Formats: sequence, structure tokens, C-alpha cells
Amino acid sequence: MNTTPSTSATPLPPEDYGRSAVSGKAVRPGDRIFLGLSRGSGIAVLVIMAAIAVFLTYRSVLAISGDKANFFTTLDWNASGLEPKFGIAVLAFGTVVSSVVAMVIAVPVAVGIALFISHYAPRRLSSPLGYVIDLLAAVPSIIYGLWGALFLVPHLTGLYTWLDDYLGWTGIFEYGGGAARSLFTVGILLAIMILPIVTSVSREVFLQVPKMHEEAALALGATRWEVIRMSVLPFGRSGVISASMLGLGRALGETMAVATVLSPSFLINTSLLDPGGGTFAQNIASKFSEADEFGQDALIASGLVLFVITLLVNGAARLIIARRKEYSGAAA
Repeated sequence: MNTTPSTSATPLPPEDYGRSAVSGKAVRPGDRIFLGLSRGSGIAVLVIMAAIAVFLTYRSVLAISGDKANFFTTLDWNASGLEPKFGIAVLAFGTVVSSVVAMVIAVPVAVGIALFISHYAPRRLSSPLGYVIDLLAAVPSIIYGLWGALFLVPHLTGLYTWLDDYLGWTGIFEYGGGAARSLFTVGILLAIMILPIVTSVSREVFLQVPKMHEEAALALGATRWEVIRMSVLPFGRSGVISASMLGLGRALGETMAVATVLSPSFLINTSLLDPGGGTFAQNIASKFSEADEFGQDALIASGLVLFVITLLVNGAARLIIARRKEYSGAAA
């Protein structure tokens, strides 16, 4: 009987392979350099984020301590007066409402486009259509703003009138006439801007659905829609939610397009079709150049609120992605 011990090494678990490949005395210098650069880059990002948070917090404390009104509930912005009074109630309302309108419009359309590209369109059509959708993300926001102000606003009067005729009784879609420079118009424009983000991520998630699941459903006699409903959508649910949150992050922080389309005013209107309102980013862009030092601190304080909201949105997206390792690359 051969009693010679085997010289083959026990294979390492997949999660320990990468760690062992960059440790030990036999590691090449290039691996150590790459590890140091990668680790340093990650640390640098954390340091930069911490520095931004400290700067925003310091300037915000200076502004809020000098505010003569409630920072969270005041419906006014007069940070340059003898008795500064300013608050973020209107800005928070406008930012949230316009972003919600954008998500309600963009997410269903984006999911439909992603399903069409990944499961319905022939290859000669799906690839060019995917490129066109991705190109929308490369258009500068000021171009969207100019298009919205010169084309979208004048052509929304008919839609506003129709909404007022059939849904005006709700109060939310009551239209009193005038230019369509409202939060609803901003939401439509933001929906167009976040459409490529949600579509691109959703499309990649749908393409990762195991073919065995789809083929098994087809073998059982399912139609194409039943395959999508039973196999594709359940598999991609977390990815679609994550894509939506990424799009929401852009909608929350959009500046130039909103500033070009919206007619700003510090009023909270019950109707989405009434002109007026404001968002954090739009208010900062329009008032920063003419503000004094204390006024800039006040704008920075509002920016801190937007910074926190954006971090929460991105953090929620990461938590959802982490629930399914297929989307985070951990299972690769």
C-alpha cells in the first residue's frame, strides 16, 4: 500500500483566495504596490467625505446659531437682513415632491424599456436602442434645462388643462392658468434625466437572470410574459430598487435644469401645477453669488441637509444591493 502523503494543497475557500494572494513573503512587489494604492485610494475617499462633512457642519452651525427663526419650519429665506430669518421647509417640500414625481414617471418607463431591450427586441434593434438610452446620460443638465424652458414649458399647457378638467377636484392637480413653471414640470424634466440611469442598471440586472430559470418556465408552457413575471421580475426586484435609488440621488441634487425651468418662490402650494416652489440645489445656485458671508453660511446649511439626504439614499441603495450578492459582485 502506498503510504506516501499527498503533496497537493487543500484548495482555499473562494472568499480567502484573494486575501492569500496578496499576503506572505512570496508576493511580488507589484502586488504589494497595487494593494497599497488600492487601500490608499479607499482611505482617501473616506477622508475627503469626512472633510466635506466637517466643513459643512462647521459653517452650518455658524448660520443656524444666527438664525432668528426656526431653521426647519420657516417659510422664508432672508439670510442677509438685519435679523436673518431663513428656513428649509419650502426647499425640503419642493425637493421631495419633484423627486417623487420624477420617480413615479421614470421608474415604470425605465423598467419597461429595460425589459424590451433584454427580452423582446431583436439584437439588431436592442443594441442601438441601448446606446441611445445611455447617451441621454451624457447630455449636460443645462441642455435639459434649456430644452425644458423653451420647449417643454410652452407645450404642457394642454396637459395641465386636461389634468385640471379631470383631476382638479383633488386639489393636487388644480390649474389656475399661467406658465407651466411648477414642481410638476420639474418632475417631468427630472424623470427624463434619470431615465438612462434606471434603465441601464435594470437592463443589466435582467440580463443576469439565469437562463435555466427562463428555460424551465418555457418548458412548463409559460408564455413570455409569464416568464418575465415569474422569473425575471422576482430575480431583478432588488436591482430595480437599487437603480431607482441611484436615480433618486441624481434627482435630489439636480441644479441647473431645475433653476432654468422653475419659477422660484417661497410658498408651499397644495397644487402641483401652481407656479412656484423651490429645491435645495436650485436655491443654492440662484442665491450663492449675491449672498454675503453669513448668507453663504445659510446656503451651506441647506446644502448640509441635502448632503445628509443624499447619503441616506445612497446608503439605502447599498444595503439593498448587499442583500443580493449577485449585484454587488461578491459572488463573482
